[in-house]
Amino acid sequence: MKNVAVAATQAPLTLHNPAGLYDPAPNGYSHLGVVAPGVRLVFVAGQGGETEDGRLSNDFAEQVHQALANLCTALAAAGAEPRDVAKLTVLIVDHDESRLQVLGAELDRVWGTAMKPTCTLIPVPRLALDGMLFEVEALAVLPT
Repeated sequence: MKNVAVAATQAPLTLHNPAGLYDPAPNGYSHLGVVAPGVRLVFVAGQGGETEDGRLSNDFAEQVHQALANLCTALAAAGAEPRDVAKLTVLIVDHDESRLQVLGAELDRVWGTAMKPTCTLIPVPRLALDGMLFEVEALAVLPT
């Protein structure tokens, strides 16, 4: 019975950077996301930088900004917020350190000073649409 009470009060998601690993905060992610038992999973498909009417800027920073806005819109539709995101997968065309800095700044804009979710960044030669430079998918967790 005691275990049930502990599980019921446990946060749906705990982000953590364990000792012995470097601090990933400047690069916009956390090393671990621990999901409590009995949570509801929300899978968000890859969001690009397209506006609602399908326009896609040629500018990388604008695409990242719009893609994260799209991610927030999708999360809200499921009753979630950025703080509920356990995992991001980021795809970047022609990735370099300057693009990582743009991503980090945009993650700071969305998450503020809170810990960022776990994240895997994958450099790619191309994405689904011509001119698409950035895509982000997410896994969020909510209490049941």
